[in-house]
Amino acid sequence: MGTTLKLDEIGPWSEIKLEIIKEYAKAYSIILSKQSNFNHIYIDAFAGAGIHKLKKSDKYVSGSPLNALNVSPPFKHYFFIDINDKKTSQLKSIVGKRKDVTILSGDCNIQLLNEVFPKIKYEEFKRALCLLDPYGLHLNWEVLVKASEMKTIEIFLNFPLFDMNRNVLWRKRPTEIKQSQSDRMNAFWGDGSWRDIVYNSDLFDHRFKDVEGNKKIGSAFKERLKKIAGFKYVPEPIPMRCDGKLLYYLFFSSHNETGSRIAKQIFDKYRIKT
Repeated sequence: MGTTLKLDEIGPWSEIKLEIIKEYAKAYSIILSKQSNFNHIYIDAFAGAGIHKLKKSDKYVSGSPLNALNVSPPFKHYFFIDINDKKTSQLKSIVGKRKDVTILSGDCNIQLLNEVFPKIKYEEFKRALCLLDPYGLHLNWEVLVKASEMKTIEIFLNFPLFDMNRNVLWRKRPTEIKQSQSDRMNAFWGDGSWRDIVYNSDLFDHRFKDVEGNKKIGSAFKERLKKIAGFKYVPEPIPMRCDGKLLYYLFFSSHNETGSRIAKQIFDKYRIKT
């Protein structure tokens, strides 16, 4: 596993997320494989090293890239991206030399827009399932808008509430937010309209820490995915918790009604476990 690479440690909530993605990817691949004129592609923008270590355990589990590679029937091509060179090197060593796998090092915001998305052309009957699972506020809104505009890409998105709450939303007043953190939030949200949700409501007095505050910011982002980004279908996201504390929402967005229905069914199946 390499002598200098520290593997990401994950908890039960991440295992559930991996199961959700794996289950949907299988259904997606089965459906698209039956369409002889389509080429369906899997994209993981924060792919990591390919394996994870379970918290408080010596056990290791496959990450989303290896789960995707084991889906049957297989996708036609796979794009794995990570900003950490050591992680992509580890992933390459696990995957080996495969013509159907492209592993890219670098900022996924740049790689997706410049290298990957342009290859998923509607007129060439390309379709893609894209996992956007950032470690925090490391994704730019433009990526979501572009994915929607292309109408060829379905996404799963980790909405990183923990990072938002710790660095932005739990601040009592706007002046307490560091400019660098505000800029990160603006980049992820797409603009500064999140401030209207936080500071122009009774949530202000609760410092946005209550359950309703998290629900409100999540609902507002769901509306942005539909009305601003333009995704036709955005089912209710599934909350991911650790010891009862909400860490993030897992969103699904698509222009395909069947995909949305399947994602909703899977979310509902796992909701009782979160």
